[in-house]
Parts: sequence; structure tokens; C-alpha cells
Amino acid sequence: MSSSEFLSQFLFTLISAALLLTLIGAVKRVLLWSQGQSSTVHWRGLLQIPRRYLVDLHHVVARDKYMSNTHVATAGGFVLSAILIVLLYVFQLQLQLLTWALLGSSLLMFVGSIFVMIRRRNPPPNLSLGKWQRLPKSLMVFSLSFFILTLPATGILPSDTGGWLLALLLVIGIIWGIGEMFFGMTWGGPMKHAFAGALHLGLHRRQDRFGDGQSTGLKAIDLTANKLGVEKPVDFKWNQLLSFDACVECGRCENNCPAFAAGQPLNPKKLIQDMVIGMAGGDDAKFAGSPYPGIKVGTHKGGAIIPIVNILVESETLWSCTTCRACVEACPMMIEHVDAIVDMRRFETLEKGQTPGKGNEILENLSATDNPNGYAPNTRMNWAADQNLTVFGHNADKQEVTQADVLLWIGDAAFDMRNQRTLRAIIKLLRAANVDFAVLGDAECDSGDLARRLGDEANFQRLANSNIETMNQYNFNTIVTADPHAFHCLKNEYGELGGNYNVLHHTGFFAELVNQQKLKLDNSKELALTYHDPCYLGRYNGEYDAPRFLLESMGVKIKEMQRSKSTARCCGGGGGAPVTDIPGEQRIPDMRMADVTETKAEIVAVACPQCNLMLEGVVEPRPEVKDIAELMLDALIESTGEGVVADQVGGGS
Repeated sequence: MSSSEFLSQFLFTLISAALLLTLIGAVKRVLLWSQGQSSTVHWRGLLQIPRRYLVDLHHVVARDKYMSNTHVATAGGFVLSAILIVLLYVFQLQLQLLTWALLGSSLLMFVGSIFVMIRRRNPPPNLSLGKWQRLPKSLMVFSLSFFILTLPATGILPSDTGGWLLALLLVIGIIWGIGEMFFGMTWGGPMKHAFAGALHLGLHRRQDRFGDGQSTGLKAIDLTANKLGVEKPVDFKWNQLLSFDACVECGRCENNCPAFAAGQPLNPKKLIQDMVIGMAGGDDAKFAGSPYPGIKVGTHKGGAIIPIVNILVESETLWSCTTCRACVEACPMMIEHVDAIVDMRRFETLEKGQTPGKGNEILENLSATDNPNGYAPNTRMNWAADQNLTVFGHNADKQEVTQADVLLWIGDAAFDMRNQRTLRAIIKLLRAANVDFAVLGDAECDSGDLARRLGDEANFQRLANSNIETMNQYNFNTIVTADPHAFHCLKNEYGELGGNYNVLHHTGFFAELVNQQKLKLDNSKELALTYHDPCYLGRYNGEYDAPRFLLESMGVKIKEMQRSKSTARCCGGGGGAPVTDIPGEQRIPDMRMADVTETKAEIVAVACPQCNLMLEGVVEPRPEVKDIAELMLDALIESTGEGVVADQVGGGS
């Protein structure tokens, strides 16, 4: 038997056995995922895996051009090579075209492996080391072995080139390469993400995320269930467990997490890896990435039926999250970190009553007064005593109001003197544009956003149902609000409870009015200004253009921060973070104000009352913080006349 014949028979046996063992490993991983709870499955999503992999996932990967090109070469080369190897050496389709294709795909993979090796030679801190450090060698050995093996088959080299010595070297290389590339996909090697990731894309809990869609609202839970929230890994939905296994440990989430940057005990990458440990059992001693700030690696253990909090993950880790979705936005595997965190918070809050900081006090206030600060509900409209607002229901003159074009949602800015200025500016702008609007007055309750992010689903659903019942008594076309958190709840989370409305953020609504020339703005002022994207307006709802359009309509040339739009740094005000107040090495709003200062802007424009409060809380000297509505009012000119100063338009002060 010649060396080439031996290699052919050996490869048939080796690859067949490898595929069988890979299948066994796949079954074992599926059994791990199946420990989770039942979940609605969209099996048709499996047919969408190629498109989601090549388009949706690659759009995220492409934000790093180096890794994008590397990924195309290595992943594309491997997938094509694996298919061709099976066709040539298992099904023994001896077609010259397939042989040449394998030569090209293995070469492509080899080139990609060189880029991986360069990246890993001096890796950035967000990349995990450990088993990942052997990946470049494995990619290289696999691709180079099959490239050399294929050269004689194409006729480039004579048959039996190198004889038995080369055959032996190829056998060693092929065993190593196949072991890492095939076994690693299902037995826990660095290629695990290739198998789990593909299935995760097909069976994702949020099917609407794909094809340029959005799905950011938290899922409601059944409040009559025996257990509320997630206590143990088995309490997650099974396709959430699958999603954890898809993590490639690239650390993009870590790079974008404001809590991690502030030195709080949260690293979203490690959190996902801890969930894998919990699912499969074991400890975190082998985790080779950045630890949670202030918490040593190797001190925590977990198991599928072992409680997570304070055994596998410290409670402070969960409560450090601002729910800004920067981790989710950055994740190339499209993992939903925030969903997992809120699921675990729900158990801590609803079942154990352990919400840190002022959390319990805030939730008690919401239960008693329908607002987080405990103000008497009938004082919600005290700030507007001089505004002569139209209120749905019975007005002071006893006339019943049941219809208006716009419902202006006031939100809890009604109880804050600083943000009342923004509300007054919005009212003047609406009146200047002759918008028919009304408010709910004292009948309006908190939107429930804070309760839901703190894990109090019961309070959220109570508040939401109360608001839905109130709003359904009246006729209006659009809800407009200045609060992105309320905007998100009303638009994306009330629908599951029966409240389906057309909701606009005030910047989106005013952009329409400016486009229609119902509002005219002076564009002659020169302002040194930057704009801060609110997380719940930008990443949660994809609204980046309307605020910038309004600023540009005022003649502003925006000094964009380095981290803006989808990569904007959180102000630190979301997810109940100011309430739970987990300490770190620095404050998130201070870091964001440092981003502002780098632009040398004198004003930072905001579009969120929470962002306003967080950034104004930074110690002076610092740039001035103004809502876009306030800037618009300063630039407003009357549409009929030579131009009237802003405070002459509309009523109130």
C-alpha cells in the first residue's frame, strides 16, 4: 500500500469517527440546554441561519475591520473546507473541481489563521487567553495539513511526494486539526461557539432582531407561577442557556460596559461564562479573561440546580448593571445579557425582597403613591398651575375632555424642578406649532420602567395596567413624551399587556413639525455643542437622527464625542443604578462628562430627564447641560412676522 492510499483510507476512518464523536458531543450539549424551561420556538429560524450568520452577525463583526476580514477568511475557509473534506474523503466524490476548491479554501483559512496569530501575539485585555491562545495554531495546522494533502491530488506535486515521512506528519497534523475543529465545536473547545452560535442565531428568543429589526422590550412573566424570576441556571429558558454557550469571549461587551469601566463588580463577558459554568457545573478557576473588578477569579462554583446569586455570582454584580444594552449592541453573537440580568433580579426582588440601596424604599413608594419618590399622587400637576393645560377627563370648568390629537406624557419629571423647565419648553413649542394636546393630569402613574428594571414585575404590570385603563378612556392619535424610559415602556412593553399606541419621543415629534415648517428655528447662532445619546432612545429604539436634525436646524455643528450613537457611553442613570448605588472606582456620569470635555464643547445637549440629572450632578466646572427642547425654545421664531423672542410664544413661564 502506498503512502497516498494509506492516507486516503486513514482519512475516511478518521473523519467518519470524528463526525460520529462530534455528533455525540452535540447531543450532550443539547441535553445541557434542555435543562432550561420551555420557550416558544420558531423552528423556521433554522432556515435563516445562513443569512443571519452572513449578514446580521457580520454587520456587528464588521465594526472591527481587522477582525471582520479575519473572520471572513478563517470562518469562511473552515466552513467550506469542512464541507469539501466530507465530500472528498467520506463520500469519496473524486471530482477535480472539489479538489481545487479544497486547495483554495484551506489556503484562505491559513491566511486567516496568520491574522488570528498576529492578533493573539499581543492580545488586548478584553480577549480571553487560556484555551483561546491555542486557536491560531490549531487553525494553522488544520488548514496547512489539508492544503499540503491536496497538492498531489491537484497535480501540482507528484503523487507520493514526501513518502511515508510526510504522510506521518500529515496524520499528526490532521488528527490535531480535526480534534480541535470538529471535537471542539461540541466538547467545549474554543470552537464551541461555531456550533452553539449557529443554533442560537436560528432559535434566538428575539426573532425580530434580525433583518434590521428591533426587539428590546423585556418579556413579561406570569405572576401566578410558582417561582418568579431566575434562581438557578435551570430556571432560564432553554434557548437562553443555548445563547450563553454561543459566547466567543471576544470581550466586546466588556469594552463597552460602563459599569466595568467604572470599576464596579460587573464584567458582562464573565457573567455569561459564569452562566455556562452554572449550566454545566464546576468553578470559575479556569476563566482566562478579565475578572469582575474587585472580585478574584476561582472563588465561585455553580451547578444547574444550585442558586446563582452569592454562590456563583455576587449580588453586587447584578445590581451594577445600568441596562444600557451597550453589551448587547456590541455582541457579535447577539447574546441578550440584559434579559439574563433582569431575570435574576426578578427573583431577588420578588421572591427574596433583597433589592440593595434604596431599592426597597423606592418600590414601596411606587406601590403606595404610584411614583418613586413617594409624593402625594394629587400633587403631580402642581408644577403646571400656571400652564392652563387641557386635562383629559373633567377640567376645572367642568367640561369633559375625551379627545385630542396628542397625549403629552409628563412622567416623573413633574416632581423635579430642573426637568420641569424642559416640560415648560415643550409646552411652549407645542403651542407655537398649534398642536392640539392634552395631559392625563393626576390620573397619570409612573410608567413602571424603574420597577421593571429593578425586577419588580408585579409593580410594573400594576402600573402599566392602570395607565392602559386610564388611556383607553380617551381618544388620541399619538403619545409624545420627553422621557426615553417612559417612551420605551409605552412603545415596546405595554403592547404585551394590551396597550398598543403610536408613541413618539419629543425630538422625533418636533423633527416632524420642523420638517412641516410648523416650527421655525433661528439657525444663525454659533454654539460649541455636543450631543449625548440616551441609551433608551438610541440603542433601545434606534433614534439617533431626529435629535441631530433638530440641532442642525438651529445651525449647530455638532462636536461628536468619540463614543456616540450606538457606541455612546451610558450616563449611569438607567436600570435603577442610582437607586442601588453599587460603589466603584469612579462614577459613570463623571466618565461621560470627561467624554464631553474632550470635545471642548460649552454645552452638552440631552434628550432625557435622567441624563439631565446625572450629567448636571457632575461637579463644576463643566459644560452646561440643556435639553434639546430648551435649545429649541431659545432658537424659536414665530412663523408669521419678523421674528419674536421665544418667551413671547405660548403661555406660562
